[in-house]
Amino acid sequence: DACMGLALQEAEKALSTHEVPVGCVFVHARDGVLASGHNNTVASCNGTRHAELEAIDQMVLRDRRSPTVFAECTLYVTVEPCLMCASALRQLRIARVVYGCSNDKFGGCGSVLSIHEDEPYDRHPGYEVTRGVRENE
Repeated sequence: DACMGLALQEAEKALSTHEVPVGCVFVHARDGVLASGHNNTVASCNGTRHAELEAIDQMVLRDRRSPTVFAECTLYVTVEPCLMCASALRQLRIARVVYGCSNDKFGGCGSVLSIHEDEPYDRHPGYEVTRGVRENE
């Protein structure tokens, strides 16, 4: 999948700067790629600067997009979103998440918890998840 290829390129950028190699792209159904990001926790000295949150900030803060745009987006990310990111994505009402490899320690989309579909978040609809896309890369 070409979109996962873009996410893998972002992960390579992270690795080249000694970050955990996670990359992502947000793709709008009509407008294509809206934002991309990679982990930035080491450089920023901030453990919350995961690839997903970097790209979300790019869309909302830099590009000044309305948060409603997430309902029309698919997130392609190289590693299953952690619990924090899975929750943020649900609150933003993301339509779909496609990820490569599972996150057996902190995964929020089925490996540890299923934040994307669990009931306690009934104010925010769940989102579709596709697992294992290009997971060996």
